[in-house]
Amino acid sequence: MKRLIINRHIKQSFSIILLFLIVGCATHPTVSTTRMEKGMSSYGYTLSAENILPYAWFRYATSNISNIGFRIGLPVYGTGIDYSRLLYSKENKWDVLNIAWSFNPNHNIDLTYYKFSKKKSLRKNRPGTTSWWGLRGMYIPTGIMGKTSVRIGFLLGGWMGKKFGYEIGYYHDFSSMPITSLFDMSWDANSEKNKDRYGDTPHKDPASGMPSEFSRLTGISFQLFFILNQKSTSKK
Repeated sequence: MKRLIINRHIKQSFSIILLFLIVGCATHPTVSTTRMEKGMSSYGYTLSAENILPYAWFRYATSNISNIGFRIGLPVYGTGIDYSRLLYSKENKWDVLNIAWSFNPNHNIDLTYYKFSKKKSLRKNRPGTTSWWGLRGMYIPTGIMGKTSVRIGFLLGGWMGKKFGYEIGYYHDFSSMPITSLFDMSWDANSEKNKDRYGDTPHKDPASGMPSEFSRLTGISFQLFFILNQKSTSKK
């Protein structure tokens, strides 16, 4: 009997996690992890906690300091466009500013400042590793409940070899809940203690049951991205 209860809880937990992945709370761009030169292009696909299905992306460098990205999601969530501009570059370090728009139930606009650094490999004939961190502002003008959410947070990422990279981040809406309660699963916006301040920022859409623009889940980002091809299209 005890074993059946445990198995039931495991199945319920798995179903909840799967639901969170399916709903697609918000989406973020896959930026270039190299300093692209004019005429360079790259494409690949990304798996993320925001989209259970992958989205394809394509980037093209319009100059030595600017590149533009396009994303197509399946069926549509994850679709978007973004623009990156190189602000600083010296030896193995560079800074990039990116602005992005994404289509999803809580369609969002991101403004992100990235700081990249590249380390040389200690082994011959092996590429160096690139790592980065960033500060992101996230704006949801009209979420699934028709309300507005403004978020801010940090991200970390790494490029492992030639084809594979990851990025993880969290962006908090301070008007929706105290950040000190972020890991308190019993926290309730409608409790007697919280309803006066947070009662108008429900974390679940009552109509669909999906995470709202105020949900902590909407602020979570985890990506695994894969590059399929990168080349220079400039004529020499």
